Amino acid sequence: MDAEAALLRVRNLTVDLPPGAQRQHAVKDVSFDLAPNEILCLVGESGSGKSVTGRAVMGLLGRTRLRISGGEIAFRGGNLLEANAARMRALRGAEIAMVFQEPMTALNPLMTVGAQVAEALRTHTSLSRGQRRARVLELFAATALPDPERIYDAFPHQLSGGQRQRAVIAMALILDPQIIIADEPTTALDVTTQAQILRLIKDLQQARRTALLFVTHDFGVVAEIADRVAVMQNGSIVEAGPAAEILNNPRHSYTRTLIGAIPKLLPRRSRGRKEAPHVLAVRNVSKAFGASKQLRAVHKVSLDLRQGETLGIVGESGSGKSTLARCVMRLMDPDSGDITLDGCDFAGLPHRELRTHRRKIQMVFQDPYSSLNPRVKVGQLVAQGPLVQGTPRAEAFATARELLNLVGLDERAMDRYPHEFSGGQRQRIGIARALALRPAVLVADEPVSALDVSIQAQVLELLDQLRHRLDLAMLFITHDLRVAARVCDRVAVMQRGEIVEMGETIDVFAAPAHPYTRTLLSAVPGRAWETRRAST
Repeated sequence: MDAEAALLRVRNLTVDLPPGAQRQHAVKDVSFDLAPNEILCLVGESGSGKSVTGRAVMGLLGRTRLRISGGEIAFRGGNLLEANAARMRALRGAEIAMVFQEPMTALNPLMTVGAQVAEALRTHTSLSRGQRRARVLELFAATALPDPERIYDAFPHQLSGGQRQRAVIAMALILDPQIIIADEPTTALDVTTQAQILRLIKDLQQARRTALLFVTHDFGVVAEIADRVAVMQNGSIVEAGPAAEILNNPRHSYTRTLIGAIPKLLPRRSRGRKEAPHVLAVRNVSKAFGASKQLRAVHKVSLDLRQGETLGIVGESGSGKSTLARCVMRLMDPDSGDITLDGCDFAGLPHRELRTHRRKIQMVFQDPYSSLNPRVKVGQLVAQGPLVQGTPRAEAFATARELLNLVGLDERAMDRYPHEFSGGQRQRIGIARALALRPAVLVADEPVSALDVSIQAQVLELLDQLRHRLDLAMLFITHDLRVAARVCDRVAVMQRGEIVEMGETIDVFAAPAHPYTRTLLSAVPGRAWETRRAST
């Protein structure tokens, strides 16, 4: 790209980490240009420096322990690193705006959504209250938010995840900025909502000729929207170029590793044994919420799970898959239906008897950051279940050491706290804790959705190895069909609380019978690129 045509020029940007960190720099000598009407994707794992780079451009590192020690960020004839606080306040939102990863933390829970979006207009323009409302409603319609009037007066918790993210995008666009920085804006969304948001971002960007700096770890997303790509590793850009070139002919080994870690939408043949005994049977389970039970979260769901088999429950957010998992676990009681666990009437057990039988079914939770008690050492966390069940202390801790070894962590992990581990390591600890009671069934509720693709690949491989080695039956909840293809022998597709299609993964993916299944498969990011890549 001609540097003279660049809207934003970053040269040799260096950001120092605090003393004692694993490396000296969060970002080191990073340089790139961003042109008008261009989408540049910064790609890398957590800790690669991509989000720090975006926040440095926005001037949002001031209250962190990170320090910019060198470089230049040139925008409209000036160096943003030399701009005073007043200049940066005037610039944020009006000229450079940001879309954050988690809309629930980006939105004030005590303000209506419309008032929050209109706040930028109140600060930066002289529009009247009525004019501000009209402008926000117009933008809500442009971002495909249903019933803009209702959304305007709603609070963030009253919207779905996709609606909240659309509101955050509207907030970024409200002042027609020249540059938008989008920091992993679709990571937490299911595939259909993700596809809608990516299409929306690209359409709005092209219509307004906005420059977009898009931060992501997913090359499937890159394939959908990027014009150019810069790959970051350990704070440095290791490869950059046109998107088609990077996607189809990656030169750097790290780029190839990231691309190779993306789960392929090519399921293997079922490894389940048809003669294996059933360890879980669910019959006509239903669960509804609300004062009059008008919200049907799960409706007459039936399924079987054999020993050594992995059954995937796939669907969008709100399809009922996590509610089903919690009913199966008896973390909530189903309204009706039967659950048989290893020959026991699990649904009919009174609560006082659940502890004895719960050792047969254990759960790996979605978020490894919040599912582990930060004040308890890892050895105690893993040993806790057996201790509660009456296992002698020495035996429980010996089992904990053995399991930590099994999930790829050494004995030193026993005496450390969860915050001392990476996200992938924490999820390994969660898996070890779930296995400590030697369950017959493992329920994994979105266990890799919060992880980078390369860490995802490691955890999925670990779960598959454990399934084979321990002859585990696994109920695997996911919204990512690429993940389901990698680990599931069979899949059950859920929509609005019901299973609409079930069968061997390879058969369902090759010839989906239900329109909803076809919609989910078509929404997988980068599917066309992945299909071309698989055929070469």
